[in-house]
Amino acid sequence: MTYQDILKNEEVNAYIKKGNANLDVLGFTDHSQAHSGLVAERAAEILQKLGYGEHEMELAKIAGYMHDIGNVVNRKNHAEYGAILANDILKQTDMPIEDRVIVVSAIGNHDEGTGGAKDPVSAALIIADKTDVRRNRVTEKETAKFDIHDRVNYAVTDTTLTVDKEKMEITLNLEIDESICTMYEYFDIFLGRMMMSRGAAEMLGAKFKLRVNGGKVL
Repeated sequence: MTYQDILKNEEVNAYIKKGNANLDVLGFTDHSQAHSGLVAERAAEILQKLGYGEHEMELAKIAGYMHDIGNVVNRKNHAEYGAILANDILKQTDMPIEDRVIVVSAIGNHDEGTGGAKDPVSAALIIADKTDVRRNRVTEKETAKFDIHDRVNYAVTDTTLTVDKEKMEITLNLEIDESICTMYEYFDIFLGRMMMSRGAAEMLGAKFKLRVNGGKVL
């Protein structure tokens, strides 16, 4: 079982599509295959830049692509539902049980309300997921109908995640249009996610930093 196999898995993609459609009805930002693929690739890149091997990177990509499939059941406890669904899917493959439990654990622990980093794969998944803040995650087209989640994401005009192995620092750099979203609103929504990312970075032996409009805020 490889990441490329997961990308083509009909069941996984059906869960992602329906989960995203469910969240769209509820007014959530994008949780489509675009988000899943970005998280998968970013998680692997974090591990690669910190010196981890191809095996950990592959598991991180698989967990990253599958991490939100639980939204097909319900947004509440979606991480736990996703872990159960992922376990059922991966049981049908040739993935060794040792790898399967790492992927399942990472998925089950990626939500800030109930989870936390338990190993390098789950840590990379958390950071990759929580740092996906960008304007094109907003699915609502009418700005007058934006809720705070829409405003916070739409206000981000540029975002980069940098990993410095020499300094052991992971930094999220954001450019925010404060005429759309105030810093107070940003932290009202994202403080928990940023703190979770800091804990995940510590699991990787690194520090997590947040810079907004060129200034350090975390």
